[in-house]
Amino acid sequence: MSEMGRNEIGLAEGRWLWRRLSVFVASAALWLLLARAVGRTAPADLPRVADGLMGLIALMLVLYLVAPTAQQMIAMLANLRLRLAAGGKG
Repeated sequence: MSEMGRNEIGLAEGRWLWRRLSVFVASAALWLLLARAVGRTAPADLPRVADGLMGLIALMLVLYLVAPTAQQMIAMLANLRLRLAAGGKG
């Protein structure tokens, strides 16, 4: 079996299912929180609260698009260990 096929079967991260699901759920929860904050916050405080929640939503989306998967992180750490063991040559 090829390495790519093994990665897709071995870890859920290979398919990004859990990553997509967690970002979707967190984004939906933050949007719901933002909608409730609009109704409950005093008008003077609303811009600060909305900015903070929109910042969290933006952070979640950036992490979803840019962050490495667990497989990539393990590969980077293994490569780093090999380089350190070789005295930093690589």
